[in-house]
Amino acid sequence: MNRPAQTAALLELRGVSKRFVRPLDVTERLARLAVARGEEVVHAVDRVDVVIAEGEAVGLVGESGCGKSTLGRLAVGLLAPSEGERLWRGAPLEALDGPTSREQQLKLQMIFQDPHASLNPRMRVLDIVGEAPVVHGLIGRRQQIEYVGLQLNRVGLDPTLMRRFPHQFSGGQRARIGIARALAVKPEFLVCDEPLAALDVSIQAQVLNLLMDLRAALNLTYLFISHDLGVVRHISDRVLIMYLGRIVESGLADELFAAPNHPYTQALLAEAGTVEPRKRSFVPIRGEIPSPLAPPAGCHFHPRCPHAMPRCRERAPELREIAPGRMSACFLNEPEG
Repeated sequence: MNRPAQTAALLELRGVSKRFVRPLDVTERLARLAVARGEEVVHAVDRVDVVIAEGEAVGLVGESGCGKSTLGRLAVGLLAPSEGERLWRGAPLEALDGPTSREQQLKLQMIFQDPHASLNPRMRVLDIVGEAPVVHGLIGRRQQIEYVGLQLNRVGLDPTLMRRFPHQFSGGQRARIGIARALAVKPEFLVCDEPLAALDVSIQAQVLNLLMDLRAALNLTYLFISHDLGVVRHISDRVLIMYLGRIVESGLADELFAAPNHPYTQALLAEAGTVEPRKRSFVPIRGEIPSPLAPPAGCHFHPRCPHAMPRCRERAPELREIAPGRMSACFLNEPEG
């Protein structure tokens, strides 16, 4: 896909990090008397910078456990960053307060991975989709039925089913309900967190086409999180590659898929079968992703990288421009020394 004409930054993350700390329980605190042991800290996101333009669809790719979903939750404000800041149209989101803050927050919504788990089983679709617009004053209570009907129509569901509960729908229908819930508060930016992963293959294409149609009709901006490289290439203008909490490469989708730069990106595409085997000059990903409890020093990918050099173990390479619109964090792009 081609990058949209809009160039204004809608959402920006600057130096964003997220650490989760698990305090020691009583037994572990007692054990510290015999063995020195501190609290466990998960380094989920590590100093990430992201700029997403208005109208853009940005794909976020990486192995399970690399921090993709955490970054998505940071983007929409479901999690507060341990460090860094979020900016919405150039203004720090955390600096806003009162009605302005609530109004801005409604502009950022999330579609969750598992539509069965993310929908309240005790609520009817009428309230799942219509509660937030009423609470936030977008519509009156008397308008709820009509408004929810319009949202269900928009995602391809029969409005007469709005008094049913989530368990009375198929997986694909529940996914559409999740999309309708997100759209009901009139967002501008959507984080789609693996929205197709829990669906049958036969349904995935329908939901993907729906998301693409909605983007065009409503001028939505997407951060599309997925492990499916084919889907990401189909829907994204630009792609971010994430590894163990860091962005290691980014670029326009067609360019990145045609000529991956970072060894991790190359290995991901090779395993997905998107790189010709005869053209491989590297070894596909070996080993498992390290634990975020104890990430490797230097470049996080060096224990699995076939090109690792001594300096890869000593310090982390910066994400820098290697070509117009292309960024990569690898010492292979830098001169020795």
